[in-house]
Amino acid sequence: MNSYSSTPLRSFFRQSSVLPALIGINIAVWVIIKILAVFAFLLSTNGTDRVASLNAFLVAWLAVPASLPELIARPYTLITYMFLHFDFLHILFNMLWLFWFGQIFLQYLNQRQLVFTYITGGVAGASLYILFYNIFPAFAQDLATAVALGASASVLAVVVAISFWVPNYTMHLLFIGPVRIKYIALATVIIDFFMIRSGNAGGHIAHLGGAFWGWVFILLMRSKQIDLSAYLSLRPLARFRNLFTLRKKAKFRNIYYSDRPLTDEEYNQQKADLQKKTDKILDKIKHSGYESLTREEKEFLFDRSRK
Repeated sequence: MNSYSSTPLRSFFRQSSVLPALIGINIAVWVIIKILAVFAFLLSTNGTDRVASLNAFLVAWLAVPASLPELIARPYTLITYMFLHFDFLHILFNMLWLFWFGQIFLQYLNQRQLVFTYITGGVAGASLYILFYNIFPAFAQDLATAVALGASASVLAVVVAISFWVPNYTMHLLFIGPVRIKYIALATVIIDFFMIRSGNAGGHIAHLGGAFWGWVFILLMRSKQIDLSAYLSLRPLARFRNLFTLRKKAKFRNIYYSDRPLTDEEYNQQKADLQKKTDKILDKIKHSGYESLTREEKEFLFDRSRK
C-alpha cells in the first residue's frame, strides 16, 4: 500500500489547491467554535446557559440577517455566514458535497472559478433569502429575527455549475449505481423548492439562490464566453493554505532577471513552443478523451482558448 492510500486525508489537505483550503476554513471555524464552547462551559457555574449565550452571540454577529437594517449594520455577514456551522451533521454533509463535486469541478474548470462560484454562490443564496423574507407575507412575523448560516448555498452553486458544464458526468452512488450529475443537481433543486414550506424555509431559499447563480455563471461562460471570475485573486486563500503546509527549506540559488525585450527569433520560438504544446494536448484529447488530461493541461488549454 502506498503512502497516498494509507493517508488520504493528509494527502488531500497537502494538495496545492483551493479546494482543501475552502474545506479547511469551514472546519477551522467549526473547531474554534467548539473549543470556545468547551471553555464557556468550564468557566461558568451554569455551563449550558453560557454555551447557549456564546452561540447566540456568534449567530448575531456572523450569520446573515433577513432584516435589512440589521444587514446594513453588518454587511460582512454576506461572507461570514457561508463559513459558519454549529451542528456536526450540517458541516459534515456540506463538506462531503463540496469535496465530491469540488474535485469534479477542478477536472474541467480552474481553481479561481471554483472559489468564485463558492463565494458568489453564497452571496446569491443570501440575497435571494433576504429578498424573499422582505417581500412575501409568509415570512413577515419572522423577519426581525431570521438569520441564515452554513455553506449549503455555496456548495449547491458548485454542484449546479459543474453539473451544467458536464451534465453527463456519471457518479456511482451507493445502493443506486451510476447516475449522471445533472440528475443529482436537478433532484436537489426540486427538493429544495418543495421544502420551502418546511421549518427551514430560509435555508432552502438560499440553496435555490446558490443553484441559480451556479447556472448563470456557467451559462455566461458557455454561451457568451464571459468568465466573471477572471479578476479574482487567490492570494488570501493561498496564504491560509500555506499556514498548514510544511515545506522543505529550499537551497539558496541565484536567480537572474533580465528586462531585455525578446528578439523576433525568440518571440517566434516562444510562440511555436506554445503551439506545439497545444497541438500535443489536442492530440491527446483525440486519442484518449478530455478526461485523460491532467489538471495543468486543462488549465493551459482553457487559458489558451481565451487568448
